[in-house]
Amino acid sequence: MNTQSHKKLLFLCTGNYYRSRFSEHFFNQLAEKKELQWRADSRGLAIEWGTGSLRAISPHAIKGLQQRGLTMSNDERFPIQAVDTDFTTADKIIALDKHEHHPIMEKRFPRWANAIEYWIVHDIDKTYPPLALRQIEQNLCQLIDSLINRYTIPDYRIIQKNSILNFRSLPSL
Repeated sequence: MNTQSHKKLLFLCTGNYYRSRFSEHFFNQLAEKKELQWRADSRGLAIEWGTGSLRAISPHAIKGLQQRGLTMSNDERFPIQAVDTDFTTADKIIALDKHEHHPIMEKRFPRWANAIEYWIVHDIDKTYPPLALRQIEQNLCQLIDSLINRYTIPDYRIIQKNSILNFRSLPSL
């Protein structure tokens, strides 16, 4: 479990080039805007299966982020292969396509194969990129809403027999 002030979310896809990178950037910018204490990173489960592109990130991911008014740094990193410590340091892990990624997880990271969350967003060979990115965007918005609702303690005041209890003073769950 991550002990830093921000909780860590890890997105996984096969090559860490397209879906997981879009997810990482989209999540981080929206989480920052909503002042959510989470930070996303991403990894590939089998980056050697990638296209061998000389680019750091898929043009589809770049275009999708730009169309949504989101920015990226000019020194974008190249894909990174997942390793065991990525799983132990994350608070939540999401693989982008259960049908594609669960078998890879069972082979390469069996300890974690049934301990992570799986979405069903297919790669470019099965789903047109604008549709896939729209699916990811919807999933990410739902995820952020659920994290806000789960980890935000309301500032309600309960009045009981002339005493006021502020929920923020309660120990965290």
